[in-house]
Amino acid sequence: MNTISTWAVGIFFISSDDPTVEKGAKKDFNWKKLLPAPLVGFLVSLVFLLLAIPVPDWINKTLDMVGGIVTPMSLIYIGIILADAGLKSIRFDRDTILALLGRFVVAPAIMISIILIGGSMMGTSLPTIESNSFIIQSATPGLAVLPILVDQSHGDVDYATNLVTTSTVLFVIVVPILMQVANLI
Repeated sequence: MNTISTWAVGIFFISSDDPTVEKGAKKDFNWKKLLPAPLVGFLVSLVFLLLAIPVPDWINKTLDMVGGIVTPMSLIYIGIILADAGLKSIRFDRDTILALLGRFVVAPAIMISIILIGGSMMGTSLPTIESNSFIIQSATPGLAVLPILVDQSHGDVDYATNLVTTSTVLFVIVVPILMQVANLI
């Protein structure tokens, strides 16, 4: 869900904040920004899945190989940006702290609320493993591909790289804390 929301909604907001476009300029609606290729690919694959359309083995293998290199290539890109800026460029400014609080505190709090309210409205509750999984997933680090998306939209790549890096490093600390909180529910 995190990936789908980033590609569907996130890219729309990231690209609408392009500093190379004049602020008062009239913008034409661009369907390519609303429906990026990964989202279209997901929707097409959903049709194949729901209609049980067989996909040739060679296509499956090719798509698996291409899909398997996305995260490593994104991490290489982040490494290049970090190498240029140096590890000292990792900073905890106001915007970064707010983004990290949103990711590690607000998102899990919303998920816990949904689980509790949904359970009480339905008269049932999720098994512990599922509710814990949803809570942990709501706090996952920023997508590794985020700096690439920001770069394509002429945004602040250093900030995006900083956010992905800090959220990934801090996730190791956040998971045990979230597990303790989830066990209280």
